[in-house]
Amino acid sequence: MHTVVNLWPLLGIAVVVAGFLLRANPVLVVIAACGVTGIAGGLSVTHLLESLGTAFVKTRNLPLILLLPLAAIGLLERAGLKEHAQASIARIRSATTGRLLTVYLLVRELAAAFGLTSLGGHPNMVRPLVAPMAEAAAEARYRENNRKLDEAMRQRIRAMSAATDNVGLFFGEDVFVAFGAIVLMQTILRAEGLEVDPLHMALWGIPTAVTAFLIHAWNLRRLDAHILKAATMGVPK
Repeated sequence: MHTVVNLWPLLGIAVVVAGFLLRANPVLVVIAACGVTGIAGGLSVTHLLESLGTAFVKTRNLPLILLLPLAAIGLLERAGLKEHAQASIARIRSATTGRLLTVYLLVRELAAAFGLTSLGGHPNMVRPLVAPMAEAAAEARYRENNRKLDEAMRQRIRAMSAATDNVGLFFGEDVFVAFGAIVLMQTILRAEGLEVDPLHMALWGIPTAVTAFLIHAWNLRRLDAHILKAATMGVPK
């Protein structure tokens, strides 16, 4: 006997994609996606509002949790954290931007696979440490050829640093058996009469995580080649 799965709640994903393509306010996009998903799933307006209110009450302390680390990071940056990180990486001659980010990608993905998703992130790791160190490695290549790191390359390195954190977290946490998405998928499938072992779902995330690592590591290698080409451009043979 086949169980019919209601796919209409997936319209919420389309709302999120459309909202971000139109560059609408993220909060409004999320609320609209929740409304479309709830109504498509058969929830009444009252039940939907109750669910949103319950979620809001449960996460009302979240801003405080986010602001406290930002204050600590601000104090560290004022004490010269960024400058010390740049000086440290500049002393390692074999360090390149791509190699540094590849190591961070490996650490980030392995940590996320064991559920340590907080060991990283844009505000507390990429901005104060990873991106400055990646820039310092590129600046060392430019100085060797008596050139200065231009702003376009600096922004590209920062974007790649942020992307490295995203890739490591996104594909690494899919391997963690207690990851929220895996639990959610198991709950939905169970409600539809399909029993799935969360461990098996997590194990199937390993090939995807390895593939994502290899692809992004190759992109970082290409970034190194691009930096070297830009640094040596115009230098006499």
